[in-house]
Amino acid sequence: MTDRYAVFGNPIGHSQSPRIHSLFAAQTGQDMSYQAILAEKEGFVAAVSAFIAAGKGPARGANVTVPFKAEAFRLATRRTPRAEAAGAVNTLSFDNGAISGDNTDGAGLVRDLKHNLGCDPAGRRILLLGAGGAARGVILPLLLENPAELVIANRTEETAARLALEFARLPGCAVGAKPDGTGFGGLAGRQFDLVINATSAGLSGAVLPLPTSVFAPRCVAYEMVYGRATPFMQQAGAAGARVADGLGMLVEQAAEAFFIWRGVRPHTAQVLAALNERA
Repeated sequence: MTDRYAVFGNPIGHSQSPRIHSLFAAQTGQDMSYQAILAEKEGFVAAVSAFIAAGKGPARGANVTVPFKAEAFRLATRRTPRAEAAGAVNTLSFDNGAISGDNTDGAGLVRDLKHNLGCDPAGRRILLLGAGGAARGVILPLLLENPAELVIANRTEETAARLALEFARLPGCAVGAKPDGTGFGGLAGRQFDLVINATSAGLSGAVLPLPTSVFAPRCVAYEMVYGRATPFMQQAGAAGARVADGLGMLVEQAAEAFFIWRGVRPHTAQVLAALNERA
């Protein structure tokens, strides 16, 4: 019988995941279905349970998006180190009553940077904007690429400093540079080769108080939001940075989840091209 997968979120109508995984399945010859499921704000666990119990084929896994990643973390009976570090789960696997949780966001970001944009984080000075869930999910994968520097900047300096200290203390994270946390005011006079916006400003349209000097010559400015020209992208472009949005990260994190579930890694270039065509 056909293996079943889904993505849970609220809202969920905008999700590209069903299309992405449908393209992956067709490309790799996998017998699977994938649907988007709107879960009630207080009904995530019930929705997952109903999905596992329903249908003719076995439920094998699910993706999880806003606002349920923390709940998915608690639901998982076992979690990968990168999920533990992120404190959130976006990929669930179901196997004989066990629920495994993983977080593929950071892996998706790193693969997009390296394979689609030609921007290897190794040896680069990296500035990560934001200290919320989106930032947490990518810190460990970025550190494991051995950057020259990783600075976490947030409107509230104390929050950024706490987050940096937490990751600096992670056991088994052998990196050349420990992360540093600062407020936006602490960025004056500093330059970075890669600036990543993980704040909610891309969704709200807010302008971040960034000094133009943070964008070094040939800097790559990466906006995690996709499908719109955000103020961050406009500011970075005006400063001469090479600008990219998060569509590639979306596709690459989906490919990582697909690999976890099916044991085969799809080619993402043609899927990314198809999504860009549609946009």
